[in-house]
Amino acid sequence: GASMGEQAINQGLMALQWGLIAVLVFMLIWYRSAGINACIAQVLNLYIVFSILSAFNLTLTLPSIAGMILTIGMAVDANVVIFERIKEELALHKSREAAIQTGFDHAFWAIMDSNITTFIAALFLSILGTGPIKGFAYSLTIGVVSSVFTAHFVSRLIFDFGTETLHQKKLHITWRSLV
Repeated sequence: GASMGEQAINQGLMALQWGLIAVLVFMLIWYRSAGINACIAQVLNLYIVFSILSAFNLTLTLPSIAGMILTIGMAVDANVVIFERIKEELALHKSREAAIQTGFDHAFWAIMDSNITTFIAALFLSILGTGPIKGFAYSLTIGVVSSVFTAHFVSRLIFDFGTETLHQKKLHITWRSLV
């Protein structure tokens, strides 16, 4: 009945909530102060996805929640790729500014390749799918575009703010020594 559907949606939203919390805690622990950057990008990413779904009056269904959960994973992946590239540059004793610049530059196409292929798959699902499949495809498509924006633009903006405005010299992005 209708109450079972509502219960399933609530359980899906609970899974989304706890999954997001687990990801945010992991990013904070693993990437230290840079994890704050990832958390801001993640929260903004989900806000953008919910806002666009709402603006187009798309219904929140279990498949669309699954698309959002996959979006969280893809957004975390983008941040991890960027952060690991930055750590590699810091290990080469580059300055904060140079490590961030090179890290983002080197991570760009790896992130774009995975997101473009996911976008194409989601596009075909939205064209060829029906009902629930379209809901999954729409939320995934919106999430892919949003996660690329937050990973490349918002994260970079936050890092640059710390470097250029706050004049931070060090970047705390790992618990291990980079020397």
